[in-house]
Amino acid sequence: MTHIDPDPTAPNLFDRVLTDDELEDITAAEEISSAVTFSTQSFDVAGLVLRLDRGSMLVPTYGKDDARIDTDGFQRGFVWTKAQMDRFIESLLLGFPIPGIFLVKQTASNRLLVLDGQQRLLTLQRFYEGIHAKKEFSLKNVSEQFKGLTYKTLGDSLQFRLDDSYLHATIVTTDGSAEMNEAIYQIFERLNSGGTQLTAHEIRVALSAGPIIELLERLNSNESWRGLYGPRSARLRDQELTLRIIALFTNADKYARPLKTFLNSFASTVRQPTDTVVAASKLFEQAAEVLLPLGPSALRNQGASQINAARTEAIFVGAMRAIADGRLTTNLQLAIDALDKDAEFVTATTRSTADKDFVLLRLDKAAKAFSA
Repeated sequence: MTHIDPDPTAPNLFDRVLTDDELEDITAAEEISSAVTFSTQSFDVAGLVLRLDRGSMLVPTYGKDDARIDTDGFQRGFVWTKAQMDRFIESLLLGFPIPGIFLVKQTASNRLLVLDGQQRLLTLQRFYEGIHAKKEFSLKNVSEQFKGLTYKTLGDSLQFRLDDSYLHATIVTTDGSAEMNEAIYQIFERLNSGGTQLTAHEIRVALSAGPIIELLERLNSNESWRGLYGPRSARLRDQELTLRIIALFTNADKYARPLKTFLNSFASTVRQPTDTVVAASKLFEQAAEVLLPLGPSALRNQGASQINAARTEAIFVGAMRAIADGRLTTNLQLAIDALDKDAEFVTATTRSTADKDFVLLRLDKAAKAFSA
């Protein structure tokens, strides 16, 4: 069963829905993280734009390792339409109330990172700059009195009104520790309720931006993996699956529900990949190469048209274990057929797939099937 998630930018229906696993990820309760310190402050629009231009306020983006950022960012790409941007500027010119923004303050650098409010802040920055999508930023989707105006042509009165408009901000202070990062993750997850609902991994990628995400993206770009998985997922499901495989290969004994917390902890711990993780990534590539001749159907349950994440992680971890032990069977198809006929394996990849007993069961069965 899937749950419709109206994302008009997604290329196909499958990438516009949340799977049962993803729905469980974003709704499952977890242990309460450390308490956070926060304050409230009002910023005038001109001051916000100046901070963005100077870099004292940053908008982190997925998978981008920015040396200036020592805390987590939680942003998707810029997704507002031009009409939304125009109407936001118009609302400020009309003096309408605007929703507040959430910021994270880095104690080490005193920089402010945008936790929630990217669309509004970047719209302001681009309107002041006068350029959006390599075109002049003039207002079009607005009432007649504002049509065709740019920031420069607003005139003094409207410029002053816009400059002196205020956005209220909630500012969370963090020391960059893993405990505080998890608390901020939970804050964003609770904010993540409108528009296109983010998956746990879409938040996680920003949470752990840097070398570990770069490694995952390299694995996700591996030709053999792409041949098995198929087209890229606009919702980063393929990249999350590489993380699940590496995490379970190296840390299966530490697995516990909910899955999102296990993966968050792993990604945070190995933000700078360890030798063990690097070795596991090489085994992943070897497994993808030897599994490729079996075709994409190897990662799908019989009769299914979509990748089964639980089955895929088991098959990959099983093959990786066999390769690491020097015991990989020469008849991989026979191993796949044996797993398809194993009722316990099928159950463990189709029901309560995040349950620890089922996770360990399917990994063990796959490893034995692939071992000569």
